[in-house]
Amino acid sequence: MRDRLGRKIDYLRVSVTDRCNLRCLYCLPPQGVRPKTHEEILRYEEIVRLVEVAVSLGIRRVRLTGGEPLVRLGLTRLVAALAAIPGLHDLSLTTNGTLLAPLAEELKRAGLRRVNISLDTLRPERFRAVTRGGTLADAWAGIEAALAAGLHPVKINTVAMAGVNDDELADLAELTRRFPLHVRFIEVMPLGADLDWAGAHVLPMAAVRAAVEKVGRLEPAQVAGAGPARAWRFPGAPGTVGFIGALSETFCARCNRLRLTADGKLKPCLASDVEVDVRGLLRRGAGNQELEGAFRQALELKPSHHDLASYPGHARVMCQIGG
Repeated sequence: MRDRLGRKIDYLRVSVTDRCNLRCLYCLPPQGVRPKTHEEILRYEEIVRLVEVAVSLGIRRVRLTGGEPLVRLGLTRLVAALAAIPGLHDLSLTTNGTLLAPLAEELKRAGLRRVNISLDTLRPERFRAVTRGGTLADAWAGIEAALAAGLHPVKINTVAMAGVNDDELADLAELTRRFPLHVRFIEVMPLGADLDWAGAHVLPMAAVRAAVEKVGRLEPAQVAGAGPARAWRFPGAPGTVGFIGALSETFCARCNRLRLTADGKLKPCLASDVEVDVRGLLRRGAGNQELEGAFRQALELKPSHHDLASYPGHARVMCQIGG
């Protein structure tokens, strides 16, 4: 599929839940948000049908997200059903890792290819503060389980935050010298509940890279995936380092994705409130042709660029989008 600007769209991010077992500072307000009801959330068979339609139109990569996708019961069953769709080349998962350890092998056997695991700090007390109650040991156990299960490449998503973890960036990058991990530093995006907080903690990617390069020279590298990060490596390191600057180094011109929210809305852009309702179509008995039309409508609505730099207010916070 190509959008109206000629960008090839072959990647669909599918949120399976808006619920999460953590309350990260950049994602949720302290009190959380009202979760969708069971009836509002897409059923697994509805997700499978929509992905089948998407693949028939040219989607080749699917990533399961949340909230935290592992809080939804029976996720392995969904993974197996999606992995069996002819033409789907890559199936991955984004998780905070804290629930992954007992499920990693099962997910791999079901057909999951790889994982992205959120990790913003290597300090237990800071991890507890950033996640509002999470346990670093649980997240690290998830990382180790992913490596052991062969969910390669195992990517680490680190939100770089001024005044929060900017003194740990080099330490996090050093993980790539010790393990076959692929650490990607991500700028804070103003999609949480507190836009003033987000704006005050943005750390430009140039500053992040400068901090990382203080501990070693980086050389270009390659790593599998469809994301926006450019990969680099410390010479001889088994892992890589990447930088994703949604604000300071925009990549909209090469955006290749659509998003499907847990409540059945197609989002052409993470940072836009524009949505196309596909849950309503499904539950009214729409045929595949009508569902294909919804995907094409989403393509037509995909903007040329996001408006994050102006810190606008959005109708949904990150966990409700499936970022």
